[in-house]
Amino acid sequence: MIKRIKRILGIGKPNPKQGNTIIINVEKLERRVALLEDGLLEEYTVEREGDQNIVGGIFKGRVKNIEQGLKAMFVDIGLEKNAFLHFWDAIPAALDSGLEEIQRGNKPKKQKKITSKDIPNIYPIGSEIMIQVSKGPIGTKGPRVTTNISLAGRYLVLMPYTEQFGISRKIDDPKERARLRKIMQRLSVPEGMGIIMRTVALGTRARHFVRDLAMLLEQWKSVEEKRDSQPAPVCAFREPGLIERTARDFLTDEVDQVLCDDEETTEFVREVAGRVSRRAKRRIHYHASNQPIFENLGIQKQIDEAFSRQVWLKCGGYIVIDETEALISVDVNTGRNRGAKDVEKMILQTNLESAEEVARQLRLRNIGGLVVVDFIDMRHRRDQQAVYKAMRERLKRDKAKTQVLQISSIGLMEMTRQRLNESLRDTMFEPCPYCEGKGRVKTTMTMSVEIQRKLVTVINKQREQGSGDLIVVVNSDVLNRFKTDDSKLLVELERSHSGRLIFRSDPSLHRERFAIIDATTEKTIEKV
Repeated sequence: MIKRIKRILGIGKPNPKQGNTIIINVEKLERRVALLEDGLLEEYTVEREGDQNIVGGIFKGRVKNIEQGLKAMFVDIGLEKNAFLHFWDAIPAALDSGLEEIQRGNKPKKQKKITSKDIPNIYPIGSEIMIQVSKGPIGTKGPRVTTNISLAGRYLVLMPYTEQFGISRKIDDPKERARLRKIMQRLSVPEGMGIIMRTVALGTRARHFVRDLAMLLEQWKSVEEKRDSQPAPVCAFREPGLIERTARDFLTDEVDQVLCDDEETTEFVREVAGRVSRRAKRRIHYHASNQPIFENLGIQKQIDEAFSRQVWLKCGGYIVIDETEALISVDVNTGRNRGAKDVEKMILQTNLESAEEVARQLRLRNIGGLVVVDFIDMRHRRDQQAVYKAMRERLKRDKAKTQVLQISSIGLMEMTRQRLNESLRDTMFEPCPYCEGKGRVKTTMTMSVEIQRKLVTVINKQREQGSGDLIVVVNSDVLNRFKTDDSKLLVELERSHSGRLIFRSDPSLHRERFAIIDATTEKTIEKV
């Protein structure tokens, strides 16, 4: 109890190894935010100078083309790639599935049901449309958008085009839901608009909702002004930067402290937090150190491990994470966790720890889409159920939407995780220019076989046209193979040719590239 009072009041020396801590690192080219739970890194976000976060941004766009086969349209919002708008995302939520529009003081008026077939008539090619980015561009795909626009505040989400009211499902206490429902009924929400109370609304007093709603309505007013004053395509609203988003979304009563290594940013976070909670300001501290804050607090090592393909578990087992374009595959292995007398207990322990770590890694690496986890085979259904429950429980900490299926008969667990932006790996790395992202290059033996095969073809052609010396330019590693293992084969090949075979190395040449040149004319006969 005493610890809780100290945490709420911001008393005592900050300790990042206890409770929930937000660490903010501010540099000239990069801003980083880490969320620690009892010293363990749970979330890590990077924002770099010049980055444009368009997720949550509101645009007035123009419909460029409609693809009936895809049941989608492409909208020009002023970016390099047109936005993708599925017909289902273009159906106004208040009119979808025959929902009733709530009219205050009168009986509910039933609206005409709009289906996906009506969308091309509502938004023909060339028409202007207000949309919000729901998913940023990933890989070769452009952003995904929706017409169901919402503005997120501290406690409320304002829906300007949808007259619906609701409370977060994560607030499950009936008494609290009844209290919040009464507060919601007293709020002055303009006609035609709706609101949703966020999870952080739990236990919040009425005055905070009034203040939050006023800020959101003011925000929407500025969106309308931009929408009406400029032609499409135009950005009417953009989500705030990483630091302000952190103060808005993460600084809840569950967070014990915020440590920042920049005085100016510390004051800014205090100012943002102070708009909604004076108590929260006391938990924000400036961390002065000659050493970078992430290294000083021992977080950098955890960040480096976030990019490792192999992640070790406490029990001695490990998981292997592979990201592909279609899905994320996770393989669970016993590793050093062997030799136990009770094998079934050892397997269950490894799988339980793996479920916890997989859920953490998905959140930490910001990876999603379809995820398949290959657990170690378990004989008993009760063990499979225990692992399934452990995964479900751990995923509750994740803000992204997730769906988990039961472990299949062959030991696979399928799940999905909402993916709004590129993963941490795609943000920090780019494909290797040498292997072109494959992670593999052909062996010297493979290249030797391919070059000899090509030489046979060239030699056979030259017999008909008149032969001459040939110069073969290869990578240095391949030439070493020619000089040692394959020297006899090349001598035999040269005997079948009336001219000479002259081999030269080029250290700068890619291992999978080579050239065959006519020594007389210096004309390239073959180049790969």
